[in-house]
Amino acid sequence: MLIFASVAALRLNSEWNMSYAELIPYATPGFVAFGLGAIVAGWIADKWSRKGMIVIFFIGIGTSSILASLSSTPLQIAASLTLIGVFAAIYHPVGLSLVIQGREKTGLPLAINGVFGNMGVASAALLTGFFIDSSSWRMAFIIPGIASLILGILYLLFIRGELGIESDSTTGPARKAKSAPKPISRDKLIRVFGVIFFTTAIGGLIFQSTTFALPKIFDERLGSLAGTATMVGWYAFLAFSLAALAQLVVGYLIDNHSVRNIFATVALLQAVFFLIMTQMNGVAALIVSIAFMFVVFGQIPINDVLVGRMARSEWRSRAFALRYIITFSIMASAIPLIGWVHGEWGFNRLFMILGVAAIFIFCATLFLPKSDVVTSAS
Repeated sequence: MLIFASVAALRLNSEWNMSYAELIPYATPGFVAFGLGAIVAGWIADKWSRKGMIVIFFIGIGTSSILASLSSTPLQIAASLTLIGVFAAIYHPVGLSLVIQGREKTGLPLAINGVFGNMGVASAALLTGFFIDSSSWRMAFIIPGIASLILGILYLLFIRGELGIESDSTTGPARKAKSAPKPISRDKLIRVFGVIFFTTAIGGLIFQSTTFALPKIFDERLGSLAGTATMVGWYAFLAFSLAALAQLVVGYLIDNHSVRNIFATVALLQAVFFLIMTQMNGVAALIVSIAFMFVVFGQIPINDVLVGRMARSEWRSRAFALRYIITFSIMASAIPLIGWVHGEWGFNRLFMILGVAAIFIFCATLFLPKSDVVTSAS
């Protein structure tokens, strides 16, 4: 889906004679499907098989990506992106449940998983820029599509005979014997999930705005540093790759320290870097962009850890689905917002909006219990 963000910014605007602001709303249906499909995917996975759903994810998203490469009109690429969104919706509620099955400390496993996810985000801009300059934007959809189909077939062969309902007691690393977890009061449960859902919504707006717009931001702000689509892709890859390491840092910290304090610090740093970015161009813009992407990516495992600690194994996929349906629904609304704000005022206004949004997240983290929610009630 971020391949389209780079394609729209660097090629389709001239090839289809449409502005960036006119093109990017065609990604909106895909992000809506990305959000709405999460709850369905989570429910099916909990009732049938998480591993089976991952097979469907790989094959479905690969096929849809190849279809996107065949598009010749905005409506055709919108339809293909919607199909991509449908299958992409499977991954977060289902994949994250698989990652933390049977584990007591979940911050670092979720962070490691997130690093690979963010390398995908980074590679989208890099590979798209390379294919635009060397071949065709269509290859940027075809190659990942073929790779996904191959992965789906290999994964199916790897898990054959294991399709069924998974739970913490039957799969995953063996758990050490431990005493029953402390019961969580209803008031604390409501308060924590309220913070999770609120910060998920605002965080989704920030994540989508930064990752989707970064190639265009670099195209405008790096000047002679980014003279070709490939160079824009390389700089975006650099920013995303370095930022991905934040999840390892934050994952380790939330396994060993107060989630509340770390969450508040991450949100506050986001606000500071966004406001600084309004004044930056050239090399300084690149450095500050890496800094704000570092803390934006750093926030990702925090809410996932909180969900994992609060949700029982038998409904964990659905709990993750609720979190991600909020994330991706907000992400869908961010697409037209980016186009409107950029078309009317440019990216400075967008950074100011994101800075205020980060301050809202900081305020929300103060409502988390001072003593962390300890373990999942699994």
